[in-house]
Amino acid sequence: MSQALWLLLNTVGSLLATACLVRALGHYVSLSPHNPVSQFVVAVTDWLVKPLRRVLPTSRSTDWSSLAAAVIVSVLLAVTFILLFPRARIPSFGYAVLIGVGWLFKWAIWLVIALVIVQAVLSWVNPYAPVAPAFDQLTRPFLAPIRKIVPLLGGVDLSPLVLIVLAQVALMLLQSLFFDFAGIQL
Repeated sequence: MSQALWLLLNTVGSLLATACLVRALGHYVSLSPHNPVSQFVVAVTDWLVKPLRRVLPTSRSTDWSSLAAAVIVSVLLAVTFILLFPRARIPSFGYAVLIGVGWLFKWAIWLVIALVIVQAVLSWVNPYAPVAPAFDQLTRPFLAPIRKIVPLLGGVDLSPLVLIVLAQVALMLLQSLFFDFAGIQL
């Protein structure tokens, strides 16, 4: 029973934290609020981000309240995980924060991979879809540095493939770092 509950909580929590990360990224790249992606993300996260805006102001380039919301969700999910699956001794709150931050980094990397895949598929299948400009704008900060190094080969942009491989390497390094440092399986 606890595994089914964990599956549900983990799915909802990771998607909510990821939506908060998309909202922060959208603010960073100045994504239009009239875009369907922006409207969806704001609708999903507004109940959590709006109260945090009173405490954490938004700067021109960083949406601190959205980032804080993502951290809060990931840490609460880590505390829930620890309570659902206790070990021999009860770990400290710092342990839960470490797990939550590790998960948040993992979700951020997976978010970049998903955005790049959707953007690449849209560029080939339907480049004039209403959401295509949003995905292009969201992936541009990650793909632009790679595009400066990797040239087009026969008119094909290989930067999404390079970014996905680099993201996979980052996931492996993150997993190794957390496992070696704290014995945490992310």
